[in-house]
Amino acid sequence: MRVALATDAWAPQINGVVRSLTETAAALGPLGHSVEFITPEGLPSWPLPTYPDIRLAIGAGAAVAERLDRLAPDALHIATEGPIGHAARRWAMARRLPFTTSYHTRYPEYVRARAPVPEALTYAWLRHFHGPASRTLVPTETMRRELASWGFRNLSVWSRGVDSRLFRPRDLEPVAWPRPLMLSVGRVAVEKNLEAFLSLDLPGTKVVVGDGPQRAALEQRHPEAVFLGSRTGEALAEIYASADVFVFPSLTDTYGNVMQEALASGVPVAAFPVAGPLDVITDPAVGALDADLAVAIRRALTLDRAACRAFALTRSWEAAARQFASALAPFASVARAA
Repeated sequence: MRVALATDAWAPQINGVVRSLTETAAALGPLGHSVEFITPEGLPSWPLPTYPDIRLAIGAGAAVAERLDRLAPDALHIATEGPIGHAARRWAMARRLPFTTSYHTRYPEYVRARAPVPEALTYAWLRHFHGPASRTLVPTETMRRELASWGFRNLSVWSRGVDSRLFRPRDLEPVAWPRPLMLSVGRVAVEKNLEAFLSLDLPGTKVVVGDGPQRAALEQRHPEAVFLGSRTGEALAEIYASADVFVFPSLTDTYGNVMQEALASGVPVAAFPVAGPLDVITDPAVGALDADLAVAIRRALTLDRAACRAFALTRSWEAAARQFASALAPFASVARAA
């Protein structure tokens, strides 16, 4: 199939959504499929409030419709609920063509953390957006059950893989900070709940990789922690492999690709027992989940690094891509002719 994939999340953003889409697209190629991305690139945009590094396209409708008409794809997948996603949705509905969507981000919880907006209101808006889709893909079974409880329909699981060649165990090089080295990787924002990690009184060094709107405030509040900013590729992989434990304090992520990157690097995970960690850390030999994050960290530090690596090798992007492809809704030739 020739697949059009519409997304508001795109480079230079560094996040799980962009990683999931690009890795899945790369894995679809050897399976005989091709992906054409419809993104905000080249369009006028404005910064998302509280997230200036995320820009939303302005007046995307005509540009998206023209691009989709020219591509004449066999299937359309809409990955995000922003201007690009809405434009692609309008294009498909106007032509009575089927499409699929995916749910990557807990917007109700993210919005509620910033403003007094009831979660039920945001969920109602999301139900309206995803309602016409043939299927809405979610990253875990826990998220499928949760969204079903909010009235979402036609939900299917599309899991995530990990690049086990890039993220791999390496010889532990000496580091400039006292061990154990406790690492967290991701966007530095309020919904990531980093305060729960950084406020813990534990021996060793807390290291944060990533950037975001809360970084300056957290750096000032926790001068003992090491903030390295954004890292990608080999530089990121080396930091993972140098850690003694990976700490994932988020309570709102739908999955948490970074946990699998840590496991592939041979690093055990400590997290809260919530959606995301519950679905990724399914073997107590590779991670510790506890309502007391300090307890989870201490337990994770005792786990076997080789077991973490072996567990991660069972998670491939090829398997995730096959799930994705099987859920798509190819356009019927009669519908296209009409």
